Amino acid sequence: MTTRRKITPAIEIEEEEASEEVIQEETFTFKRNHFYAVLVVLAFAAGILTGYVAWGYYDADVASAAVAVDQPSGQVVEAPVTPQVRRYDIPTEGYPSFGPEDAEIVIVEFSDFQCPYCQRFHAETYPDLLAAYPGKIRFVYRNFPLPPNMHPDAMSAAVASLCANDQNAYWDYHDKLFAGSSLNEETYIQYATELGLDVEEFTACLSSGKHDDFIEQDMEFSSNLGVQSTPTFFVNGLAVIGAQPLSTFTQLIDKELAGKIPQ
Repeated sequence: MTTRRKITPAIEIEEEEASEEVIQEETFTFKRNHFYAVLVVLAFAAGILTGYVAWGYYDADVASAAVAVDQPSGQVVEAPVTPQVRRYDIPTEGYPSFGPEDAEIVIVEFSDFQCPYCQRFHAETYPDLLAAYPGKIRFVYRNFPLPPNMHPDAMSAAVASLCANDQNAYWDYHDKLFAGSSLNEETYIQYATELGLDVEEFTACLSSGKHDDFIEQDMEFSSNLGVQSTPTFFVNGLAVIGAQPLSTFTQLIDKELAGKIPQ
């Protein structure tokens, strides 16, 4: 699905790249007067800040790097660069969630039950991620089913999950959808039966259209936000795109818990 915006992921800059830029700017200012030296400092700082905006969150250790410029007096002046963080405001109220309401870490996932990368995340990363931070994560699921020409059963699976939610069985049903090999009405009813749901009520819900608007509003919100693929996560508002390995999440969460990421 194409959109007009693009989510800025939370990633780190390499220190080696930063140092090369510093060398280039220092060489440029060796024989300039005081006025031009100051301009170079400001220009370099602006360039770094622009990079932060383009790439999202960078390591706070890298952000402590400074620009050194020869002044006419021979004095070296340092211009520290302040790290920039882009946090997205993602509403969570009224969406399927579990975990403490006051959890230190809130993870919002925009996902698609027919997406193979979403399935891989839930099989390989999701259980270990929750186990690594007991009592510290609230997990929120928001629907972003891809178009029928790509994932023809994604929308119906999203509807089925919300029909299960009507009977307070969302997360058990969610797990079955991701663990299963097929998505169709027969399978949806089978899962409802296995979970002991009122099958007649559940089946009527599937064709009622009662959850269509809710899902479409989710899709509109994510598209306007700039979500372009599934899964896309927001960890306390910091974007993580794709079925990343556990280490990607733990590195980010550990820094967030330690207060190393600016608010």
